Amino acid sequence: MFTITLSEEIKQACPGFAGVAVYAHVQNTSFCPGLWQEIDSFTAELTAATCLDDIKHQPAIAATREAYKRCGKDPGRYRPSAEALRRRLLRGIPLYQIDTLVDLINLVSLRTGYSIGGFDADKITGNSLELGIGRAGEPFEGIGRGVLNIEGLPVYRDALGGIGTPTSDNERTKMGLETSHILALVNGYSGEKGLSEAAHMIQTLLKNYTGSDGGELLFFP
Repeated sequence: MFTITLSEEIKQACPGFAGVAVYAHVQNTSFCPGLWQEIDSFTAELTAATCLDDIKHQPAIAATREAYKRCGKDPGRYRPSAEALRRRLLRGIPLYQIDTLVDLINLVSLRTGYSIGGFDADKITGNSLELGIGRAGEPFEGIGRGVLNIEGLPVYRDALGGIGTPTSDNERTKMGLETSHILALVNGYSGEKGLSEAAHMIQTLLKNYTGSDGGELLFFP
């Protein structure tokens, strides 16, 4: 398991932050029918009970949007991933299918409203991460997005630099079919409430669909 700390600047901007990490051995696959039955079921529930204007008021999403403002980013221009996923479904656009690990992280994010980082743990440099705030000109290649301006975004950094923000993770540490160890980071800008449930949801999906034993949990800071 990694050591995860918070920078002084993120502590000042987001004093109520709490997080949980899930580290597990996994076997990824390109597609999992059982998982997609769960995704399709949740999509039907969400679209039947929610409208677009409701999304930003979901507690975890609202807290992440507020964190963006405190850190210096406009959440209307750089949406947290959980918000972007819900908006996608509410606009009638199906969830994109990537692979089992990415798909299950997306499902938990959709269900809980947390923006969750999912990383190939073996691609992380060093054994520690720090959550800070992105700086002007800081290099960051978002997955499928090209160079991303992360100034004012909360960002996890390893020994080489940024690996994940609530808007997008970095190409350098992204998961793929070769991934055998996952590190999932649940960002609780709304505090500790709900973190355990989200972490156990990840563990259950990993057990059901990746042959994992669920791995280890680390609550931080």
